[in-house]
Amino acid sequence: MGRGLFAGRKMAKDRQRFRWSDRRYKKRMLKSREKHDPLRGSVQARGIVIEKVGIEAKQPNSGIRKAVKISLIKSGNKLTAFAPGDGAINFIDEHDEVMVEGIGGRMGRSYGDIPGVRYKVIQVNGVSLDEMVRGRKEKPIR
Repeated sequence: MGRGLFAGRKMAKDRQRFRWSDRRYKKRMLKSREKHDPLRGSVQARGIVIEKVGIEAKQPNSGIRKAVKISLIKSGNKLTAFAPGDGAINFIDEHDEVMVEGIGGRMGRSYGDIPGVRYKVIQVNGVSLDEMVRGRKEKPIR
């Protein structure tokens, strides 16, 4: 590696080449987040509920976490989204339009003891799921 008096160009070129071994740089430059993300780089997305599912929690916890399978409107991709809140799954029915966002796991991965679930439901038919769980609002009839 050049370290001499006129080595500036070589050092800059080497630095550029070795940056590719940094996985964050590589992911950013190749835009792999946008290409492989079901939400296509956006923060939230709307989808139609296909079915309700129960997902078993990872060890050492036990319990069935309530989630829904969703088909996204803009891309047609299918994904699983967690329904946060006590009894929240009762406010979600099949063919409802829901808004989903990332669940908040590290680097876009799953969160806590829910395996394979990266998204959570935040709205059902345009009304906040949290408000419905707390009893402040009622679910609109479509």
